[in-house]
Amino acid sequence: MAVTSTLGEYLRARRELVRPGEVGLPEGDRRRVPGLRREEVALLAGISAEYYLRLEQGRDQHPSDQVLDCIAKALRLDTEASAYLHGLAHPVPQKRRRPAPPERVSDSVRNLIGNWTTTPAYVHGRSGDVLAANPLAMALSPHYAPGSNTLRAAFLEPEMRVFYRDWDEMTAKVVPYLRSVIGAGVDDPRLVDLIGELSLGSERFRALWARHDVRHKTSGLTRLLHPQVGPLDLRYEKLALSGAGQMLITYHADPGSDSEQRLHLLATLAVPSDGASMLAAEA
Repeated sequence: MAVTSTLGEYLRARRELVRPGEVGLPEGDRRRVPGLRREEVALLAGISAEYYLRLEQGRDQHPSDQVLDCIAKALRLDTEASAYLHGLAHPVPQKRRRPAPPERVSDSVRNLIGNWTTTPAYVHGRSGDVLAANPLAMALSPHYAPGSNTLRAAFLEPEMRVFYRDWDEMTAKVVPYLRSVIGAGVDDPRLVDLIGELSLGSERFRALWARHDVRHKTSGLTRLLHPQVGPLDLRYEKLALSGAGQMLITYHADPGSDSEQRLHLLATLAVPSDGASMLAAEA
């Protein structure tokens, strides 16, 4: 997809999410668009309607930073979304990508998470493929095992709607996070294929992807329902592994909570067999 058409798609998506009343304009009852009209964005940004139209249609390729800042303010974009807008308008030239080598997790990281017997932890690559996991993570969910893809599982595996008690909230965070990680342009063939697969297979993903939300949230609370130990309220942390383009995901429960007791019970059930150890070590 051309950069200009991506910029136009982003502008259209964002203006459709802004209610006129939020920016001091009358709502009216004869509106044919769900959000702002093009001329209203232009008015709020202090630019001509014709120029804004050229931006949405991809006919202007060189908007200034000042114009972009004014449009970002008109569309009520936060800091991350504004930076994303600038990235779409002024992309860094990309070298032709060579086929990426298979992703590997370092032995030190693999040994580190393997020694965490009460902390579920796994590592995924840029496209969400699980590359390594400790036994407790795999006991928490089989979709955290090496060889799985966390994005595909979240949107295409029906049981995940039960496993995540906050599935709607979780998926509403996952897609903006994905956009924040991959940046303004999707140049990885693996990711392009995955996004296409999810767009075809999941109405939820398709709707969230069309919003163009961007948010780099790396910690929070998730609510799970495990088939053996019951409900778990776990805090997660996403830690970038330097220079690897990989993320280390950990879960923990609040000290003294029921979830901590249930997580410890799960840990006793997750004592690895030789096969489970081999899965974590050789993936």
